[in-house]
Amino acid sequence: MFRRVLLAILTGIAVFLVPWTVYLGLTLPEHFDTSQWRVAWVGFDIVLLLCFAASVLLGMRRSRAAVPMLAATAALLCCDAWFDVVLDWGGSDQWASLGTALLAEVPIAVFLMLRARALLAGNARPRALTMHDITVRTNPNYQRLLRLMPATSAELRAQLPSIDVPAALLTLTHAGYTRRARDGRWHSVPQSTNEAKLEDYPEEDRPKLAAYLDAKYDHEVRLMAWAVEHRDTFDDWTAGSRAGMRLSYKDLKEFQKEYLELVHRYAARKPGPAEEARDLAVRFYAFPEPKPAELA
Repeated sequence: MFRRVLLAILTGIAVFLVPWTVYLGLTLPEHFDTSQWRVAWVGFDIVLLLCFAASVLLGMRRSRAAVPMLAATAALLCCDAWFDVVLDWGGSDQWASLGTALLAEVPIAVFLMLRARALLAGNARPRALTMHDITVRTNPNYQRLLRLMPATSAELRAQLPSIDVPAALLTLTHAGYTRRARDGRWHSVPQSTNEAKLEDYPEEDRPKLAAYLDAKYDHEVRLMAWAVEHRDTFDDWTAGSRAGMRLSYKDLKEFQKEYLELVHRYAARKPGPAEEARDLAVRFYAFPEPKPAELA
């Protein structure tokens, strides 16, 4: 109900602004003197400064509120560029204002919007599972390397002397699973692959894919059984939720997309000291509700 009311209000405002904009275009004078010119621009720049400062503070705290603040800062920069160029057009500062808008204000606004989008959605994008992914995920040496990251090559070789670390890192990098930062440390790259269906793969790859999926879900069942058995030993390091929803197929895919964006955003956070962070198993499953007879 509230959503429909909000959409109706926004639609009404948009419709009203059409004749209002035409009216202003026909009636406003070309020139207008004001006594509060300095206050208006200084006040605007103070607000812009506060938005930048708030964005930095929220970014340092890795707060979700950084997303709307970045968007608001970008909008103010676009407004600043617009009024600077329009109000200075034809004057001595015309080209300076245009250059500032094109070379600084608009590019910075675009960058802030892209960062807001990245913070909201995460960096990983769902893609199709490949046979190369299966090779990486079923190789215990690759998985051991990924669990030790971030680390330098020397640290990885010291902890895994039985593995050809350079060759493994080269394979993982080509597969998109690792990257080397400027400080020389290797980092794992978040991955998101869509659920695989046998009919979408060539005939020769289906046996390997089927074996991978069977082992994957067998591991998931054993993992859940272990978690239930040890549920009283986790202290406060547990969280869970159950829900039943009636959704369309489109709604389900949108729900999954938003869930993955949330996971990727939190996975991209850099935890503090080791004692303040733990490796957690996070799972999401949605499937048609079974009938009571099917569970008997």
